[in-house]
Amino acid sequence: MATPIKDWSKLEISSVTWFGEGRTSLDDEPKSGRPKTSTNEENTTRVDELIKCDRRMKLRKFALKLEIPKSMVHEIVHDIFGYQKVSARWVPKMLTEDHKLQRVEISQRLLLRCQQDNGDEDMTHIGVGPAEDF
Repeated sequence: MATPIKDWSKLEISSVTWFGEGRTSLDDEPKSGRPKTSTNEENTTRVDELIKCDRRMKLRKFALKLEIPKSMVHEIVHDIFGYQKVSARWVPKMLTEDHKLQRVEISQRLLLRCQQDNGDEDMTHIGVGPAEDF
């Protein structure tokens, strides 16, 4: 029970000190130092091109090829583009309308090809439907 009281007392002393120094809010103040330069437009474009060329590439290899820190590559891939690894491939977290339509078209072509190749009626179980169902 003594530990939480000590933690609260530290917080109280810190906040009293902050407000004594003229602060008016408990929000973090802007940090000084060098701004992030690795997440610029050029690097985000290059990362996107690399992902489109090889969706199985690891973040470490992206960082080596682009000569930027792995943490910045991670931020670009996950936070800016919203990609996540699925079955060892980088894929968008949310499909766009174009992606949904592309999936429907590919499924329809696959079904048509299967029906033409062997005329088998059992291939109707392949899921093809409106884009909003995907």
